[in-house]
Amino acid sequence: MPLSLGISGANLHDSLGLVPLVRGIPPIRSRRGPRRRRPAKLHADKGYDYDHLRKWLRERRIRHRIARKGIESSTRLGRHRWVVERTVSWLAGCRRLHRRYERKAEHFLAFVGIAAALISYRRLTN
Repeated sequence: MPLSLGISGANLHDSLGLVPLVRGIPPIRSRRGPRRRRPAKLHADKGYDYDHLRKWLRERRIRHRIARKGIESSTRLGRHRWVVERTVSWLAGCRRLHRRYERKAEHFLAFVGIAAALISYRRLTN
């Protein structure tokens, strides 16, 4: 299920969107104990292999599994990456989101939020 949403220009590198997306994850409610204010771990591909991102995640005590450029294959992240690709394909299935018709980014982000809410609702009712 989508935890945090964000949109960016097509010419913006993926690594620049990591910090706002992780900060946008709401506190997670649990049956016992206090709310978790941060994710426990993060899986990412080679596009996020930067020392400043690794340091930022370490400072927030978020374990990370980021494939290294030139060292590791991204195929080891396959089962985790599949979840992201599946969710993106669900979002692309919404005809309004397939092509961006809105001029304002706020309007497009609102439609992405509605689509994510519908995806979450369908997942919870099945």
